[in-house]
Amino acid sequence: MNGRLIYVMGPSGAGKDALLGFARQRVRNEPVLFAHRYITRPSGNGEDHVALTDEEFAARSALGLFALEWSSHGLRYGIGIELDAWLERGCTVVINGSRQHLKHTLERYPAVDVVHVDAAPHVLAARLGARARESAEQVAARLARQAPFSLPDGVRLTTIDNSGVLEDAGREFVDVVRGAVRYGL
Repeated sequence: MNGRLIYVMGPSGAGKDALLGFARQRVRNEPVLFAHRYITRPSGNGEDHVALTDEEFAARSALGLFALEWSSHGLRYGIGIELDAWLERGCTVVINGSRQHLKHTLERYPAVDVVHVDAAPHVLAARLGARARESAEQVAARLARQAPFSLPDGVRLTTIDNSGVLEDAGREFVDVVRGAVRYGL
C-alpha cells in the first residue's frame, strides 16, 4: 500500500465528527480522503454517514463490500472496500473507527496511524445529552463503560483532548493528517 490510513477513535461525545469536519475543510487541496461510514441508523445529529437498513447492511456485507465492519451499541458499522483502492493510489485516508474494533483493523492494516480523541467526563455527558438520541439513564450507562484498548509496539498513537475549543483540537488533528500525507509521499 502506498497511502496512509488514519484511524480516529474515542468515546461517544468526544467530538470525532466535529474534528473530521474541521480537518476536511482545511485539507481540501491535499491527497486526503475521508471515508464514509455506513451505519444502520438514520442520518442526522451532526454525524456524517450513509444510513442503511439492517437488510441493506447485511446484503453489502455478504457481497464483501466492506473493508472493515463492526457492531456496537446495537448498530452495525462499515467502511467500504473503496478504502483499499484509495490507499493503493497513495491517498491518505481518514476513517472514524471503533476502539473495540482496533485489533481487527491492525490485522488488516498494520501501518495505521491511530488517533484517540477524548474529552473530560462532564464534556462527554453534556454532548451526549445534547444529541438526544438516548435517555439520561442510557447516557449514564454509556459513560460508565470504559472501553479499554491497547496498542502493539510500533503503532503510532496520537491522543487529542477535545474538551475545549474545537479550533485547538482541530489544528492538532490537521497537523496529524498533514504529517501522514508527508510521511506517505
